[in-house]
Amino acid sequence: MTKKLILCDCLGSQAIDPKAVSDGCGLTCSKVYTSLCVDQIEQTAKEIVQAGGEVIIACQQERPRFEELAEELELPTPGFVDLRDRAGWGEGDATPKMAALAAEAVLPLAMGKSVDVISEGTCLIIGGEAALRAASDLCETLAITVLLDDASLIPADRRFDSVIGRIANAMGAFAGFTVKFSELQQVTPGGRGAFTLDNPLQNAVSECDIILDLSGDTPLFPAPEKREGYLRADPSHPPSVAQAVSSASQMVGTFEKPLYVKLTESLCAHSRAEQPACSNCLNVCPTGAITSAGEHVAINPMICAGCGSCSAVCPSGAIAYDSPPVDTVFARLNGLARTYRKAGGKDAQLLVHDAGHGREMISLAARFGRGLPAHVIPLEVEALSGFGHAEMLAALACGFGQVDILVSPKTEQEVIETQQALAQALAGDKTAIRLLHPADPDALCDTLYENETTSIQCNPILPMGTRRQITRLAVKALQPDADVLPLPENAPYGAIIVDDDACTLCLSCVSLCPSGALGDNTDLPQLRFQEDACLQCGLCSNICPEKAITLAPQMNLTDAAFTQSVLHEEEPFACIECGSLFGSKSTVEKITEKLAGNHAMFANPQAVKMIQMCENCRIQAQFHSTDNPFQGGERPRVRTTEDYLSKRKDH
Repeated sequence: MTKKLILCDCLGSQAIDPKAVSDGCGLTCSKVYTSLCVDQIEQTAKEIVQAGGEVIIACQQERPRFEELAEELELPTPGFVDLRDRAGWGEGDATPKMAALAAEAVLPLAMGKSVDVISEGTCLIIGGEAALRAASDLCETLAITVLLDDASLIPADRRFDSVIGRIANAMGAFAGFTVKFSELQQVTPGGRGAFTLDNPLQNAVSECDIILDLSGDTPLFPAPEKREGYLRADPSHPPSVAQAVSSASQMVGTFEKPLYVKLTESLCAHSRAEQPACSNCLNVCPTGAITSAGEHVAINPMICAGCGSCSAVCPSGAIAYDSPPVDTVFARLNGLARTYRKAGGKDAQLLVHDAGHGREMISLAARFGRGLPAHVIPLEVEALSGFGHAEMLAALACGFGQVDILVSPKTEQEVIETQQALAQALAGDKTAIRLLHPADPDALCDTLYENETTSIQCNPILPMGTRRQITRLAVKALQPDADVLPLPENAPYGAIIVDDDACTLCLSCVSLCPSGALGDNTDLPQLRFQEDACLQCGLCSNICPEKAITLAPQMNLTDAAFTQSVLHEEEPFACIECGSLFGSKSTVEKITEKLAGNHAMFANPQAVKMIQMCENCRIQAQFHSTDNPFQGGERPRVRTTEDYLSKRKDH
């Protein structure tokens, strides 16, 4: 059943053309109501019942009320789309944008995966007097242990445990912390007067579900605000402590932990044969959820906070954002741009933002300021840092003339700046992709209204395939006349340059290339290369014993990038016995020169000749040589029946 879009002009504060919106997005639209959430709530109920619950309500502000209404009617929860803050309360004709946003709301989007996490409420509180007050507040709800560093603070309150010591190491995340202590002393509860302490324990280990850090010291984890289950507050600031205590009290039960990213180990170019290659994801992960695991990396899903940086910088696609899948973003970009054009919109501009800071900025700008311009289409994403160069270029190639990214204070700034620089180099326009850091909603409006024209025009593409494939497709659409584009250092696209004088064609680089970009020729001594497959991981340059390989970051847009080219070749050497070709002439000559007369095994001229033989002839020569180490004595004659009979006659 096709969903119906229920429209409301919010007390006449916005203009909505239901026919134009319907024609643009293909949805059946209701008449325009004025107060669906209050005076016309009965009309809302009728619309939901008539459509069997298959409705989309054009209001996000009163979403909880409409969800309760659908529950009372025992019908499916409606869909929602915000047309007011994102379109109706801006300036200009917002009808094409409304149609685009409505069309996006009905896209079939895959749901992200998750796993259940069970917290039993065991909580470690670290600190001094503030920690004891927090323990007193939480001890009826959680199983509390307070870690103190001063024995004089040990309370008589036995509703919770108190210990003395220091934390040597802490690992894990919510419902799975492991803490190692040094000089841990537990309380001996018996006796009169102050409690006494046990003998100190070294390397004591304990587990807990929650850590409430009120010590005011250095955080136990990198990016502490992203470590789920680790609550930290300044002990001298009571409001912060109260908020942390309140959060801790609610962390008991079963929770869903999103699995933000997926890892395809076979595609990972982290290392080969213990030789280092790509470590992009390791370098940008703020929480330390990614670790080295031999030839590939490993991701701890319990520690991963879902920032998406690893997905943006992974050159091979081994790591992909999966909550929701990365294909979802490309589908939304294409749907928004296509519907906007179909509804008559021009000069589309994309505003990418997150669900927290960005959504609030847009809402405040709409309610109290000028709102978004009619040609600026907002795109809310789960992970702002995961909106990498592939997504930026896809947006431009889908039909957005400008891409602005509303940066949140929690955004991994270095990652998104690097991705912006790469996308600008590939698009050939440094103004087409901007990072916005407005101080307030009014500043955001001023920035957007100052830029009324877009800088990119191209024939729109359909973004399908891997992120690398979409990037190449987008760049060819944006720069149809370009051949080879130079790129910034550490870009995941490029060629390699081989020093012909240094290369000995040992082919160690070929055997370890994780993407198969480097290859050999079974018939001739050649080093071959396919540029489109190169990840610029650096393994070939790291492994080369002659240091003959350097990386050249670039994007080759010609068809030559898909074919193997010869980077280095030499004259083959002919076997001195049978004449078959093997190895390279220069290599055989160098080996002969170094070993002949200089090594005990090659003091004999006959042994030196074996260096210049192919495998078959070398084996034959070794077998027939007089000093063959595998040669035995003369084989005894085979005994026959006649031998046995003659022996009997002799006796």
